[in-house]
Amino acid sequence: MAKAMRFMAGMALCCALATPALAQDPTADTVIATVNGTNITLGNMIVARESLPDQYKSLPPDVLFKGILDQLVQQTVLEQSMGDKLTKKDTLQLENDRRSYLSNAALKPVVTAAVSDAALQKAYDDKFKDAKPATEYHAAHILVDSEEKANELKAELAKGAVFADLAKANSTDTGSGAQGGDLGWFGLGAMVKPFEDAVVAAKVGEVTGPIKSDFGWHLILVSETRVAAKPTLDEMRDELAQGIEQKVVEDHIKTLTEAAKVEKPGEGVDPKFLGDATLLDK
Repeated sequence: MAKAMRFMAGMALCCALATPALAQDPTADTVIATVNGTNITLGNMIVARESLPDQYKSLPPDVLFKGILDQLVQQTVLEQSMGDKLTKKDTLQLENDRRSYLSNAALKPVVTAAVSDAALQKAYDDKFKDAKPATEYHAAHILVDSEEKANELKAELAKGAVFADLAKANSTDTGSGAQGGDLGWFGLGAMVKPFEDAVVAAKVGEVTGPIKSDFGWHLILVSETRVAAKPTLDEMRDELAQGIEQKVVEDHIKTLTEAAKVEKPGEGVDPKFLGDATLLDK
């Protein structure tokens, strides 16, 4: 009994001594594995996870942990197998990869600070402060491959044929033809120029054409028009953010470039050498 008690006490002491290390919260520097003395840390794994597509991030944590760790171990083994066998191309590619990553990292806080709610509101107000009401059109068409065919169909319409029926039976635009030629609502800039000009000039309810475009010959029926509603800020948010980002990135790069000492001693090299990959072997 005494021996058993001493054994249990010893086990408890061992567990007590081991517990702090296991219970301690890990950090980015916590070593998860080593490969020939090279550490793979939790931070390495977190960064690897961040670069994964969303469908992989949704995997169970234990599956993802093992998968990422195995991948990093394999990559480290392969990296070490290269030894000092890096080619000039390998070295230059690594330099370019580092340059690309750090340039993106440098721009990230600049972009984040620029795309604020206030900046988006100002961009929205600037875009629409002088905007005139735009007209949208609801139209249908019949597309055929010759003016003669278009005129034949127009004559049938004059005799009382139904536009939608003729579109279903004759239009080479199978997408709209299946819908009786209906193109839905659209604004200026959505259609090719000859078609758009005809739509704008058309009288509601009257067949216009034949009108020639690059696609063939059209008979057009404008059924109604309306004043287009101004898009909301939320609807424009992505487009406005993209414009703000582009402007702030261009300005930031310009400022840094103008402040830098940039010299181009090799600018006169014949551009044909850019495609000469054999130079990497010399």
